[in-house]
Amino acid sequence: MAVRDYGQYGGVTQALELVGERWALLIVRDLLVGPRRYGELAAGLPRIPTNILAARLKELQAAGVIRRMPRSRVIVYELTAYGRELEPVVLALGAWGFKALGDPRDEQIITPDSMTIDLRSAFRAHVAADLPATAYAARLGAADLLIRVDGPTLDVSRGDGPVDLAFASGAGIRRVITGELAPDRAIETGVVEVLRGPGDLLQRFASTFHLAA
Repeated sequence: MAVRDYGQYGGVTQALELVGERWALLIVRDLLVGPRRYGELAAGLPRIPTNILAARLKELQAAGVIRRMPRSRVIVYELTAYGRELEPVVLALGAWGFKALGDPRDEQIITPDSMTIDLRSAFRAHVAADLPATAYAARLGAADLLIRVDGPTLDVSRGDGPVDLAFASGAGIRRVITGELAPDRAIETGVVEVLRGPGDLLQRFASTFHLAA
């Protein structure tokens, strides 16, 4: 049952009644990366009050967007097939919002799930299809990600593995993705630190992940 009733009949209105409450789409965003335990969702959204997280999960379940599932003796939340239909909506919204990003405020953090979705929003499969398969280890703020690009296929995960280029950056990686800062200049100015591998592969990364400012 919808928490908020806008008093209008239409698809957009219905969508907002289902997922328009504060924090709801961020929960969906994180579950698009993969199933999460309650504690993992709370850790990924450090400012959400526990009562609000519990309420949003209950509402999203009632709407058929998510479900609770047992996995390895714990309960996880995951998107239903209906919920996964929100992926192109969330990616498009992320691409739209990414263009308006400025420098982060002091209290803002980069989470692995938020950066994963930003990378998926910026991924240009048609460009990657013509490039050699490449793996990147990216340390972006507190988020350590393993990014594998193989033709038009993108896989972003946490963990270690063999990579062609390992680099570290912070919120300044936004300037590389939007094309505001050339990859070589990003390295020269310290916005991006190459940890191992040839630095010129950052140009391939910038070509593969791009959202025009």
